[in-house]
Amino acid sequence: MKVLIVQPIHESGINLLRSAGFDIIYASSPDPKVVSREIKDIDGVIVRTAPFTSEIIEQADSLKVISRHGVGVDNIDIESASKKGILVLNTPGVNDVSVAEHTIAMILALSKRIKDIDNAVRIGNFSIREEYSIIDIEGKTLGIIGFGRIGSLVAKKCRYAFNMKILVYDPYVDREKVEDVNGELVDLETLLRDSDFVTIHAPLSSETRGLIGERELRLMKPSAFIINMARGPIWDETAVVKALSEGWIKGAGTDVFEEEPPSLDNPLLKLNNIILSPHMAALTKECVIRMAICSAQGVVDVLTGKTPKSIVNYSLLKKYGKI
Repeated sequence: MKVLIVQPIHESGINLLRSAGFDIIYASSPDPKVVSREIKDIDGVIVRTAPFTSEIIEQADSLKVISRHGVGVDNIDIESASKKGILVLNTPGVNDVSVAEHTIAMILALSKRIKDIDNAVRIGNFSIREEYSIIDIEGKTLGIIGFGRIGSLVAKKCRYAFNMKILVYDPYVDREKVEDVNGELVDLETLLRDSDFVTIHAPLSSETRGLIGERELRLMKPSAFIINMARGPIWDETAVVKALSEGWIKGAGTDVFEEEPPSLDNPLLKLNNIILSPHMAALTKECVIRMAICSAQGVVDVLTGKTPKSIVNYSLLKKYGKI
């Protein structure tokens, strides 16, 4: 059987596939037009963030499983895959710690102005120390949008390490889960108004696309920070640029963009009060191994007749009578 690797993954995952006796094929490019040509005779796929479109799936004549190297599956046309009886898998839990730590790194870097003070020292502005502009995060209020595995882990770490007050907005979470970290479940407006830091950890969906726009950003304190660790389209980048430029909020951080990679003329790249990272929160040395092994194991399970741990499209497969 043949497994297509759309984008490079850690060798540990490749070794697992080879040990199961599969032939490994590497896509010439993650471009959907290229993958559409190379998907014929492929039994399993591992995909990272590249688009896996309906056009690709239409050309797939042997495909049984699409395994997402990561958690979010918004880059995969799940509806098309389900109609053809193709299982879509992901790797929940493997990147929780890595993304949570990256989130906290953003919170600390923003509150302590790490980027600004490093640059100041390098140009001889040692007197920046007299501005008294950095802040403590001890006891501050952290608003978390999306209280899944990552959001809840950020809450635990910030609550117990920094004694932060936790506010949560998530229409699908039980109040008891939030109360487990001494948090409070609130509506979105309350969270935005009362938080000193806001972090986004929700999946991208029709409900969350554009969730944070100009109206929402204007609700925030001028001293507050917002961090997007989920997906770029969850906030309106144009509104974020305006908020940062006009001082509605103090600063921001993001690991994700509406267009990835962002174009060099993206206004976010010109602002000093935002910290940017290239969608790499989960790409720690340890996490890439976990994701590679977990995504490869899912392919192995399906192609050897076993039940994989995480079938994202189970309900759709059932709806279309494929399982």
